[in-house]
Amino acid sequence: MPIISHMMNQINNDVINLQKGLHPENLSYWYAKIIKETKEMAPPWLQNKIKAKQDPILRMKFNLDISKRAVRYFMIVVEQNLDQMPYSTKLYFLKVQEIMETEVDKSLV
Repeated sequence: MPIISHMMNQINNDVINLQKGLHPENLSYWYAKIIKETKEMAPPWLQNKIKAKQDPILRMKFNLDISKRAVRYFMIVVEQNLDQMPYSTKLYFLKVQEIMETEVDKSLV
C-alpha cells in the first residue's frame, strides 16, 4: 500500500507543478525576466522597442511588442532560460518562439 500512496503523491505533485507553471503570475515573472535580459543583450537603440504587456482580463495572454530586429535577441534569451523553467512554462515559451518564427517568416515573403 505505501508504494501506491507514494505514486499517488508523486502524480499529485506533478499535476500541481504543471499548474503552477502556467499560473499567470509565473508567466508574468518569466516574461519580465526575459524582456529584461533581452534589453540587456540588445543594442541601446533597440532597447525601447522590446516590451511585453499582460492582458488585465485574460491574465495568461501577453502582448509582445518587439521590433523585428530584436526578435533574435528575444529568441536567444528564451533558449538560455528554458532549462530553468517549469515544464509547462517551457512548453508555453517554446510555442511563443514557434509563433514568432512563423510571423518573422511571413514578413520575409
